[in-house]
Amino acid sequence: MKKLNVYLSAILFLMLSGITMVQAVAEETQDTESPQPFRVMSFNVRYGNADDGLSSWEYRHELLLKTIQTYDPDILGVQEAILKQVKYLRDEMDGYVFFGAGRDDGKLAGEMCAIYYRSDRFRRIDAGHFWLSEEPDKPGSYGWDAACPRMVSWLRLRDKTDNSVIFVANTHWDHRGDEARLNSAKMIRQRLAELAEGAPVIIMGDFNCNEDSRPYGVLISGESDDTIGLADSYREMVPQRDPQEATFHGFRGDLKGSRIDWVLHSLDLKVLAADIDRTHEDNLYPSDHYPVTATFQQTTEKNAEKQAKNPSE
Repeated sequence: MKKLNVYLSAILFLMLSGITMVQAVAEETQDTESPQPFRVMSFNVRYGNADDGLSSWEYRHELLLKTIQTYDPDILGVQEAILKQVKYLRDEMDGYVFFGAGRDDGKLAGEMCAIYYRSDRFRRIDAGHFWLSEEPDKPGSYGWDAACPRMVSWLRLRDKTDNSVIFVANTHWDHRGDEARLNSAKMIRQRLAELAEGAPVIIMGDFNCNEDSRPYGVLISGESDDTIGLADSYREMVPQRDPQEATFHGFRGDLKGSRIDWVLHSLDLKVLAADIDRTHEDNLYPSDHYPVTATFQQTTEKNAEKQAKNPSE
């Protein structure tokens, strides 16, 4: 009987050891699982009160919504959107959280660089706005030779799938002021390190200049400021430039030209896809800009670092 008990105890020990090993393997697999990709869309939706004839907001708003829903972004940045437009998108896009402010007063007046993000994927941990001017904390302030107030809206988001953090900024630069665009690039670079707090960075928007411009170079390289390297998601996926890369088309459907809408990112984000979305139905376009899209994945090393640093923030 004693031998039988010893034999049964040995079997039980081996069984429990096997269960422990399986659990350890499962936990290790879970801990080393790759971060989940996320989709970003940047979309100048065209000023909603403009008299654009058959391309006015009342005729195209449903197609614009359909374009967004078809791509199904996890994070959406819109430019040139006024109150009725951001409310329409907020009401029609279930599962998204809205963040934005009017450029004229920091509340509801004027165009917005609004950001929408999926509530089941992200949680906001910090957010804010600043104006692209000599008085960045003053709502409605004009900067340098700008024709109107310009601003940046930004978020730091906690990814619920892996506890990592990303910094997202959305902006719309001036369409006339060369000095304003250059100084806008410099100001964003100056504020990146402070606002991002080491998180991977995404900067999207309508920049009203192309990749040959000095402001583009300042954003990408930072000139003398090399603290955060940035890259152009579209150019990473499409290294060879093409004469038909226009993102502004004026409701004509033009392709010829250069990109003035970008999704830039820090080097600790891997680009899985990037595109210019040219959705239209016959002669109807959702906006006078084509939206630009990108799919990202955090590097495993960066993801692990963030989990270790802020396990329960």
